[in-house]
Amino acid sequence: MGRKNRKVAIIGSGLVGSSCAYAMINQSICDEIVIISRNHEHALAQALDLSHCADFTSTRTRVRAGIYADCGDADIVVLTAGANVKAGQTRMDIIADAASITREVVTAVMASGFDGIFVVASNPVDVVTQITAQVSGLPRHRVIGTGTSIDSARLKTLLADVFQVDPRSVHGYAMGEHGESQFVAWSHVTIGGKPILHIIEEHKLRFPDLDLNDIARKTKDAGWEIFTRKGSTQFGIGSAIAYITRSILNDDHRIIAVSAILDGEYGQSDVCVGVPAIIGDGGIEELIEFNLSDDEKVSFQRSCDMIRTGLNSIAMLS
Repeated sequence: MGRKNRKVAIIGSGLVGSSCAYAMINQSICDEIVIISRNHEHALAQALDLSHCADFTSTRTRVRAGIYADCGDADIVVLTAGANVKAGQTRMDIIADAASITREVVTAVMASGFDGIFVVASNPVDVVTQITAQVSGLPRHRVIGTGTSIDSARLKTLLADVFQVDPRSVHGYAMGEHGESQFVAWSHVTIGGKPILHIIEEHKLRFPDLDLNDIARKTKDAGWEIFTRKGSTQFGIGSAIAYITRSILNDDHRIIAVSAILDGEYGQSDVCVGVPAIIGDGGIEELIEFNLSDDEKVSFQRSCDMIRTGLNSIAMLS
């Protein structure tokens, strides 16, 4: 009996979609990748280029350009297509265009008979993830946004530089909106299992100038630091998508900060926001509900309100 073919469809052949596919191929995450784009010729070129990786990887991943009908038997559909942020804009500024594109794409995907899991990377990702759930009609655990996964990775990289450790020895999360209102849950950040707040308190002379607010700001602004210099981010978010996808297909049960629709968790409902979650073959297996500090609860509420404002603005335009 042959092993089940693991198939991922990626909507969007741009920098994020292609970087995601490249990461999946090099990590041998799936057996087949279908790239779907409005510009089919571009998707063909990307698929051909990516297929040439096969001789240099441990396993072969079949890559081809496709159409929406190819999503019907996919395990995962990754959404990377969307509106582009221009200089001076925030992710929320493109919300109307993003909503229109998302409705069109998700409707086409569902018409194929797709019954798998959506992984959403298009910005503003929290809002787009919620729209994807609404249009698809899929249960909330099968619609996952990349959320603050990339922000959490940026946080770990910054802290690793300060404390001179491997980023994988840092555990902690940026939470809330993948955008201006995100925050770091410092009460749950650890290095080597030890709370960072305890480390700082015990080593005041070693870290006299460490400003956690500045670290949080740099975490939030890291994407813009890249964007203003080269006009896009691609490798980090591409790897984040691949990481989430791998946890689903391998049933890894990794804890990742993703955009998830809350239903009473953290005292919030009917809002999609970045929180830590256990990701397995069913999608979101469980949301991890931290006991946040009072200040963090205020920040979380503010972030949820920001996302709701974005959703309400779409409703007013409809």
